[in-house]
Amino acid sequence: KPDIVFHAAAFKHVPLNERNPNEAALTNCIGTWNVAEACRASKVGAMVQISTDKAVNPTNVMGATKRIAEMVCQSLNLARSAETDTRFVTVRFGNVLGSTGSVVPLFQRQLAAGGPLTVTHPDITRYFMTTGEAVELVLQASAIPENETASDHGHQARGEVFVLDMGEPVRIQDLARQMIRLSGLQPDQDVAIEFSGLRPGEKLYEELFHDSEQLVQTGHEGIMLAAPRTIDQAELKALLNQLTDAATARNTDQSLQLIKTLVPEFESDLVATPLSPKVPEEAAPA
Repeated sequence: KPDIVFHAAAFKHVPLNERNPNEAALTNCIGTWNVAEACRASKVGAMVQISTDKAVNPTNVMGATKRIAEMVCQSLNLARSAETDTRFVTVRFGNVLGSTGSVVPLFQRQLAAGGPLTVTHPDITRYFMTTGEAVELVLQASAIPENETASDHGHQARGEVFVLDMGEPVRIQDLARQMIRLSGLQPDQDVAIEFSGLRPGEKLYEELFHDSEQLVQTGHEGIMLAAPRTIDQAELKALLNQLTDAATARNTDQSLQLIKTLVPEFESDLVATPLSPKVPEEAAPA
């Protein structure tokens, strides 16, 4: 009988998601829906969805499917019928230094081997925070009462997403050079830096907010609120059912089209035209 569930499970390796969009959809979208439904059935007090800056204006399958996971939690939180129902909280932030798949452990391994350090592009930047900062702010965001996030119009912010203040983005090339210097060596002399090219679906820079998202201060340092677009729950459920069928059948083209339908700002060479949603008659508005 947990009071709170932190949903941090995700298929998050960008190139692997590009090559396996069906698995990305089943894990990041349908998996989140399943965890959320389990939380409701078990009368959990709150579920906290851990999201990513890659969900903003996504250019890769990972970011688009994580945006859909945000939409699932938004939709369920908007549909709450009572204060005793499970509350759904989404927290969006960038990279955590030293986490699995982080560039810092990679650079450490490459340094230990004598180099070179590989960077995908000279101008690529990312947001970073430490594990301690991320954990503290996620816990703090999950504990903020809804009445503290009420909008100027007086209604509670049930469809909003908490966004952690990541500071200024860091150029990965500068991070590599600094790590070389901290090890007592000189970049480009003792240890080379090689540029390997952007990976499939990779962006030069990430964003924490959509242009259309209105930012709201929470009164808690380091935590902001964004109000992303929401979707009708019946339409969302119909599209997720179609996505489940397509992904399970390994119909990659249809899966990608459904992801694009759910996330119109998803820009990728993998997908062309979004599908029109097929909303069941009983779910259609009167």
